Amino acid sequence: MALYDQLADLPVTIEDYEFTLTERATSSGFTRTTTTIELHGEDAVGYGEDVIYEGERHHAFVDQPTTPPTGTHTHRTFSETLGGLDLAPEPTEQAYRRWGFESAALDLALKQAETNFAAAIDREYDPVRFVVSTRLGEPPTFDRVETLLDHHPDTEFKLDPTSEWTPQLIDRLAETERVRILDLKGHYEGTEVDQSPDHDLYERVVERFPEAIIEDPALTESTEALFADHTERISWDAPIHGVEDVEALPFEPSVLNVKPSRFGSLESLLETIEHCQNREITMYGGGQFELGVGREHIHAIASLFYPDSTNDVAPAAYNDPELAGDLPTSPLTPPQQPTGLRWS
Repeated sequence: MALYDQLADLPVTIEDYEFTLTERATSSGFTRTTTTIELHGEDAVGYGEDVIYEGERHHAFVDQPTTPPTGTHTHRTFSETLGGLDLAPEPTEQAYRRWGFESAALDLALKQAETNFAAAIDREYDPVRFVVSTRLGEPPTFDRVETLLDHHPDTEFKLDPTSEWTPQLIDRLAETERVRILDLKGHYEGTEVDQSPDHDLYERVVERFPEAIIEDPALTESTEALFADHTERISWDAPIHGVEDVEALPFEPSVLNVKPSRFGSLESLLETIEHCQNREITMYGGGQFELGVGREHIHAIASLFYPDSTNDVAPAAYNDPELAGDLPTSPLTPPQQPTGLRWS
């Protein structure tokens, strides 16, 4: 039975909704805003997190939310209703908000059935290996990496190379032997983290980090040849919203970043996971600066499907500007009495 078919007919009774804004400064120099979505029914609460990046979108939604009808649904019929609603202005934002509702509905359905995500699909939670994603400031320096290594010398990293990275900085990062993923962000447009194709930068990181995954390069006439002998290291993130996107890639990937919120629906997420499993495509989890329950959800999903990968799902405290002294270490221990979709 397909993964989603094991969950699609779970009944979920929704009596009311509640939406709460959360804001927090981040180590990447911006204030993150998310909305916690609460679905109430039968003395239980299901939680999800909307990870749209524009703060104004969250304030506007909380002031005047679009909500599906209350009553009793299955997860499938609830999802189908969501698919017909105008939840957000842009397609990417529509997917992010839809995932917030779909994950909350699954959380509530599982709680009303007195079970959890792992048990519902006849699996068990495993410890989750994670890497720490961090940017290096403007101008970029080694400082943040050094601070994290001072806290935990075994920390592994996902970093976002930019054209401002000097050869000296690249050498120092390579010497740590702790960099596992390099995100070139070649498929972002109109964001603060856009990185245009840079032949010299691409060449340096491919050569100096021979074991690292290279994520989202922009394959152009100038850069494509650099990766001809490294296709097994190339991963994709921003372009992936479902199986069709995986099949449309320029070559079948060996590895993919799976960010649940990009898929919008639980069905699309689980179909893509099964597609990767069937083709032996390695997966690793990714996050969206979640501030609350959304982070637990990506831990739960990673725990069931790719626990030993280089998961970019470090606990939210790693994104704080000032690091706490008691940061969790990798791997994360599974919960002893999990409920719903939560992993805490």
